Amino acid sequence: MPKTPEDIIRDEIRSLTAYHVPDSAGMVKLDAMENPYRLPPALRERLARLLEQAPLNRYPDPAAGELKAQLRRAFEVPDGMALLLGNGSDELIQMLIMAAAKPGAVVLGVEPSFVMFRMIATFAGARYAGVDLRDDFSLDIERVLAAIERERPAVVFIAYPNNPTGNLFDAGLVERLIDAAPGPVVVDEAYSAFAGASFMERLPRHPNLLVMRTLSKLGLAGIRLGVLTGAPRWLGELDKLRLPYNVNTLTQIVAREVLQHGDVLTEQAAAIKLERGRLLQALQQVPGVTAYRSDANFILFRVRQAEHVFDGLKQRGVLIKSLHGSHRLLADCLRVTVGTPDENAAFLTALTRTLAA
Repeated sequence: MPKTPEDIIRDEIRSLTAYHVPDSAGMVKLDAMENPYRLPPALRERLARLLEQAPLNRYPDPAAGELKAQLRRAFEVPDGMALLLGNGSDELIQMLIMAAAKPGAVVLGVEPSFVMFRMIATFAGARYAGVDLRDDFSLDIERVLAAIERERPAVVFIAYPNNPTGNLFDAGLVERLIDAAPGPVVVDEAYSAFAGASFMERLPRHPNLLVMRTLSKLGLAGIRLGVLTGAPRWLGELDKLRLPYNVNTLTQIVAREVLQHGDVLTEQAAAIKLERGRLLQALQQVPGVTAYRSDANFILFRVRQAEHVFDGLKQRGVLIKSLHGSHRLLADCLRVTVGTPDENAAFLTALTRTLAA
């Protein structure tokens, strides 16, 4: 008799819930930390001509050498550091954990943070150890250091700024963590464009430090490009897990062209930061709402009956992210992406009407 999935698939995989992406058709979409602005028409026309000529019958450049050179300049990667590209940051996280997932290996992170750190550790058969943040979402460094000493983690992940809380941890405390870790510490800087802070320049000082970036939050979420930087001795080993041609031709063409017009992305990031300040101020004036300062392109806020508010917003055509129930520190919390002025106004109107209903 043929075996069933229950006979074959690992128990910890069957116990998982698949990552859910809700249908956003017809909604004001403020749930996924995307850049709300499209590329300028002239740049889109230039991309259309380039993509028309793309040799889609051939495999992509496996080394992506030209793209790496542009990324090195755009991200100001220190001399002597290597780059590894992935199909989004998720693939890079997967490579890192798969490479380190010896029997009994532990992946360590803080909680709450990016859910894929925990999920991919489970996929790879590693044990995930999460250390709770303080009630104000700051880093509880003594608890983190104690966990490092106790668990001796193979890999440590720190999001900087943190998702979903939006705050930057104290850089000095993060350096203490890096120095204490027995293995690589990955600082995930997905939102660095909105934070004005980075560990990139610290790479030469910390042999076990790896810095991860993405183009998704900058405005190119559709091309799925993640970037890992660090010492060649680490990235050379990780590159062995990279599937052939993992960064496709269209992604390479689009990223190379857009990076030549980096001022466009910089200007859009500046506009988002300006709107972030306005949106935060407006939320702080709404009775019953506690909104938290953010260094990312989203704002976390707390409100009574968060699930009711989330549903009320959806009924009024606005989709944000509910975090209620995901962690004790996020009870009654919702997260809204900073959108265009019109999108933010629509959100605020829907929120005030939902709260008044």
